Amino acid sequence: MAAPSVDFTNQFLIAMPGMGDGTFAGTVIYLCEHNEKGALGLVINKPIDIKLKNLFEKVELSLDRADIADAPVYFGGPVQTERGFVLHERLGGEEEAGGHYNSSLQIPGGLEMTTSKDVLEALSNGAGPKKILVTLGYSGWGAGQLEDEMSRNGWINVGAEREIIFDTPVDQRYAKALLLLGIDARMLSQEAGHA
Repeated sequence: MAAPSVDFTNQFLIAMPGMGDGTFAGTVIYLCEHNEKGALGLVINKPIDIKLKNLFEKVELSLDRADIADAPVYFGGPVQTERGFVLHERLGGEEEAGGHYNSSLQIPGGLEMTTSKDVLEALSNGAGPKKILVTLGYSGWGAGQLEDEMSRNGWINVGAEREIIFDTPVDQRYAKALLLLGIDARMLSQEAGHA
């Protein structure tokens, strides 16, 4: 009999202090999708040296929304780093089915992850979602890979909260995600313990 599958969609993956992969050390990843084929997520706490207004210029769009123009673009992960991913609140709320954009992944909990340019065009025109997080690249795992990494204490998971993604200062996101589990980041050790 096969083991029951686990679904970490709409959860945070929090890198443990002993994370050997420097790419993911100290990261919080929002999991957009997790199923038997693998997982896809976006790092939400690693800004890069590009502001949204500069990204819009690169794709020949203007960005007149002062509320997001100076927001950073984030390193979403090491896969397809030349491609943009927009994590945003679902327009029309949770109940509405179907995305407003050409290439959107509906995520349980009221969020969407969009990869098509039409979301950027909507933002450029002063419309579009109010709360967004834009990354270059994403984090991906093949079938069973994430579960294996978790069994080796590389990650811990907890249900995601939108406030941490969109409203918490970037330097506090790791600690706030850990607090969802009742863990004080200052108390974590680099050493793994075995009983």
